[in-house]
Amino acid sequence: MTVLLLLLLPLLLPCALPVLARRALGRLDPVAALWSVTGCAVLLAGCSLAALGAFVLIGLLGLPLFATLGELAHPLRTASDLYVVPAAVASAGALAGSGWTLVRSALRQSRAFRAARAEAARGSGAGDLCVVDSPHPDAYALPGRPHRVVVTTAMLRRLDGPEREVLLAHERAHNAGGHHVALAAAELAAHCHPALRRVRATVRLAAERAADEAAAATVGDRRLTARAIARAALAGPTARPGLLPGAATGPVPHRVQALLAAPRTPRARAARTVAVLLAACTALSCAASATATADVHHRVEVAQGEETP
Repeated sequence: MTVLLLLLLPLLLPCALPVLARRALGRLDPVAALWSVTGCAVLLAGCSLAALGAFVLIGLLGLPLFATLGELAHPLRTASDLYVVPAAVASAGALAGSGWTLVRSALRQSRAFRAARAEAARGSGAGDLCVVDSPHPDAYALPGRPHRVVVTTAMLRRLDGPEREVLLAHERAHNAGGHHVALAAAELAAHCHPALRRVRATVRLAAERAADEAAAATVGDRRLTARAIARAALAGPTARPGLLPGAATGPVPHRVQALLAAPRTPRARAARTVAVLLAACTALSCAASATATADVHHRVEVAQGEETP
């Protein structure tokens, strides 16, 4: 029964991350919030998958066919079948659902990404800038070799010279900061646990806030940056792959308000509290998952006759 309780922890702890993620974005520097929340989401997702896999393994080894394949000399000592069988069935269903949605998302994102690369190849520009002749206003950072900043002619017509400088600085900050990696990791984690789906929006907002602050530092004018971001959003971006960050995405009013407010230094005590909570949540999940997995492995070896109870 103890091992089942330990396996439940990695499935419950991700439910706390959406709240902690929002607090992290409000208390920490945007860059720190981006990578700390993303790292926690990935680790919690991995622990939850390990717990589901352990539940499925325990259930399968309780069946005669799989017990024979596993070379079990003795019955696997676990909790009552009243708990094990439903947990194994539910876990198998959850793993199958996660795998299916992940594959669908990966295919959809891959198709859209290839389309964006093809569109950029048809554009013109210099250096990392690619201008695409299109009636649809849009701008986004396109990772790859080399990184590109894609802007449509319609978007350029909507902005004046200084605002264009802000837009390009924002998109270059995305590429320089590797924000597409965080977005991809958050998307991956979201398909591993339902609670982590709400973390995607926080990670995207953190990436946009980090690029906003970098653009403001580059042009040296926070009000100009806020105006450019607002006008780019009002232009109405077209659909693009969710893993491609762009200046006009996310809750723009919140971003504009943050830019118009005076820059503030995060309070050290509040920042430490949020960081400790994130670390504690992740460490507890990892410890519970590792302990339970080791316990299941030991039980299997005992059932195989390789170890004594």
